[in-house]
Order: sequence, then structure tokens, then C-alpha cells
Amino acid sequence: MHGPPQEAQFAALRNEMVERQIIDRDVRDPRVLAAMRSVKRHLFVPERFRKDAYADTPLLIGYEQTISQPYVVASMTEHLALTPESRVLEIGTGCGYQTAVLAEIAREVYSIERIPELLEPARERLTELGYKNIVCRTGDGSRGWPERAPYDAIIVTAAAARIPELLLSQLKLNGKMVIPLASGTGQQLVKLTRTERGVEQDYLYAVRFVPLIEEDAD
Repeated sequence: MHGPPQEAQFAALRNEMVERQIIDRDVRDPRVLAAMRSVKRHLFVPERFRKDAYADTPLLIGYEQTISQPYVVASMTEHLALTPESRVLEIGTGCGYQTAVLAEIAREVYSIERIPELLEPARERLTELGYKNIVCRTGDGSRGWPERAPYDAIIVTAAAARIPELLLSQLKLNGKMVIPLASGTGQQLVKLTRTERGVEQDYLYAVRFVPLIEEDAD
């Protein structure tokens, strides 16, 4: 569908995105920068937004969900301190873009999405793009994926009213979780590190995410 000139144009926009939106805001992890240059963001957004795929903004992907702005994707990924041996849990597959960025770096990515109508096309897209280190399923992300635990890193792409203890319990010692926390004054991105002394909390910066929906217990 896209000829070489358009793909070349997208590649130029992607490189500009990394230089101006990500490096200029002090994201420095070379693995993260390489992933952001590699993953074709325009393939993960609705057709009508494709021209804006590399803009410095979140975009609607349907079902009242969004794809985060590129800087936030890169920054959250960097704070996870991933290596090629990392096992990652992602809460909120969405369109699969963040999932692909994680999969470029980590050994295994486990991703949970609450909305089946988003998960199925995301899974198909990720499979078509050749990712073999991603496992997806539908479910209540606040409960995590205990059967696959423990994880080196957990990323939550929806704002929680409180830190989900079930997720923390699935994190390895010295593992990191990045999660938006909602409060009366807005949302803050928080990095949690599980240590022998307990959980360290680092408040990073203000963000704006859709809410994390917790299903009622049976």
C-alpha cells in the first residue's frame, strides 16, 4: 500500500521524532533510542491519523483509548532499565506500539489488554511484523499475570488510583515498575523499585493517561 517514497518519508519523520522529541528531552538509553527508531509508529495508528503518527502528541485509537506521545513511550521504557534478558509485563496493550518497543529490547513481553476489540488487531499486527517474543491476552490488568511471574519490569499504561499490590507482588527483587498514579490534582508518573528494604518510590513528572479499570471480584 505504501510505496518507497512514503516509507522513506516516514523513516525521516521517525528519525526527526527521536532527535527532537526524545533525545532533546534527555532520553539517553541507546537500546531505547534504537527501538524508537526501529518501530514504525504509523502502522499502529488508525489510517486517518497516519500523517500525524510522528507528531509530539497522543492519538486516539478507538474505544476511548490512546497511543501515548512518543516521548512518554521512550521515557517510561528507559525508566524500566531493560536488558536483552528482561522479562516484562505490560498492562494495557492498546494498539501494540509500546509492546513492540519493549519487544525490541527485552527477551519476553507479556501484555494484558482489557478490550478484546483492541487486542485482536494489535496481536495480528505484532505477528505480521515478526515479533516472536510477545504473548498477549485479555483480562483485568490490575491483577497482573501471576502464572508468568516474576518479572524484571512492569509497565502500566493507565492511571491507577493506588499502587496495585498484586502487581508489586509479581515483581522480582530489584525489579522496576513504572505506573501513572492519579490524585486529586492530576496524575504523576511513578517509578517503583522493589528492594530488600521495601519499595522505593520516585515521582517523575506529570502525565495524562486513561484510567486503569479494575474489574469487580467474583
